[in-house]
Amino acid sequence: MSEFERVAAVSEIQPGGRLSILVDDIPSLLVRIGDEFFAIEDVCSHDGQPLTNGPVENCAITCPRHGARFDLRTGRPLCMPAIEPITVFEVQVRGDEIFVRSQS
Repeated sequence: MSEFERVAAVSEIQPGGRLSILVDDIPSLLVRIGDEFFAIEDVCSHDGQPLTNGPVENCAITCPRHGARFDLRTGRPLCMPAIEPITVFEVQVRGDEIFVRSQS
């Protein structure tokens, strides 16, 4: 597994907010729901479009292009047209710092 890398301070992301980050040089998205943080690769597995501006609700993000929805915890697709999961990254909060690492 790769090492954790610092990606942001907790104060940089308000509840309900998001931040574009890089994880191992992969464009990714850090999403905050309440006091929980989720990191995903910023790409829809259906057509390769960014998920950056997709609505987040019930711990899921929806692709703004075709409506595919993904679980932020697991990356699992929740509806068509996506059938493949998206990549999720492990997140740790240490004090006021957020760290992420890839699963590879």
